[in-house]
Amino acid sequence: MAVDAAPSAPPGKRRKARFRTTLVLLPTAALAMAMALISNLASAAEAPVGLGTAMSYAVLAGSAVTNTGPTVVNGDLGVSPGSSVTGFPPGIVNGVQHVADAPAAQAQSDLTIAYNDAAGRTPTASLTSPGDIGGLTLTPGVYNASSSLNLTGTVTLDAQGDPNAVFIFQIGSTLITAPGSNVLLVNGAQACNVFWQVGSSATLDVNSFFKGNILALTSVTVNTNTAVEGRTLARNGAVTLDSNVITRAVCMTGPPGPTGPPGPTGPTGPTGPPGPTGSTGPSGPAGPSGPAGPSGPAGPSGPAGPSGPAGPSGPPGPSGPAGGPSGPPGPSGPPGPPGAPDHDHDRDHDRDHDGRDDHGDKDDGRKP
Repeated sequence: MAVDAAPSAPPGKRRKARFRTTLVLLPTAALAMAMALISNLASAAEAPVGLGTAMSYAVLAGSAVTNTGPTVVNGDLGVSPGSSVTGFPPGIVNGVQHVADAPAAQAQSDLTIAYNDAAGRTPTASLTSPGDIGGLTLTPGVYNASSSLNLTGTVTLDAQGDPNAVFIFQIGSTLITAPGSNVLLVNGAQACNVFWQVGSSATLDVNSFFKGNILALTSVTVNTNTAVEGRTLARNGAVTLDSNVITRAVCMTGPPGPTGPPGPTGPTGPTGPPGPTGSTGPSGPAGPSGPAGPSGPAGPSGPAGPSGPAGPSGPPGPSGPAGGPSGPPGPSGPPGPPGAPDHDHDRDHDRDHDGRDDHGDKDDGRKP
């Protein structure tokens, strides 16, 4: 497929390449005039399509959003005037879901304005249509395909060092990519500045890598394992997803500047808290035996042991000394029985008792 080399824009928007060719033939005196024309051309570079509130959406549908599998949507998801959202979960939305609410309705209104803006831009080049842009390298501009447009393989969009470069594709009917297709951005091109205005429906086949904002009149279908950096925005129909990653594109303000000099070293920060105690290391080998220590003090006496058995009887001891001193007199014995009557006895008895004879004389122990 070929790109129409004849620009369809008015003279004020002719490509820089035409002027570069002319400059070789211009005399020095006319160089300033040519440079002024080129400067004016640069200042008239294509402006991006304004999306309004639809800019926060990665997925926006008119009738329904349907998902199969673990799709990840990085950005808002909305539907209006329809109210059907299915497949989340297992799908994940890293943003806000707006289902038939005021923000979704406003986003659809802004999408209509953006669609009409893209469709009304003046083309800078025409694409063969039906045709295939696979294998082409395209520079910034507005490309018009009167009917369908296909992508097989890789199309390269070259910003030529301008991070603000804008690519707009006006497609009369369908946009269809083949499996494994790729939109490659080089030399500063950004997905946020690529716009695919589709007159009916867009279908991105499996395992593709697509860049840019799809503004479809009817529907958008993203088949299995296809990734989109940009937006899938359908005005009237559905957005159908299947195990995809849809990431809302965000523009950078410009190319990164040169690295600045290193700043001064800051003061030393405070000492952090001690880290956790590490695990115990393995035991080392046993060291050599040390010298014997000094003897300790004597321990306390133990308890008395049990009594041993009785020993054998010893030999008889020597005789003891003579008996001891006489003991005290014993007590008086009891009186004896009465004797036979006998005068002599009686008399003796009486005398024994009171020491007197029958005549009352005291017996002094002397015989008559």
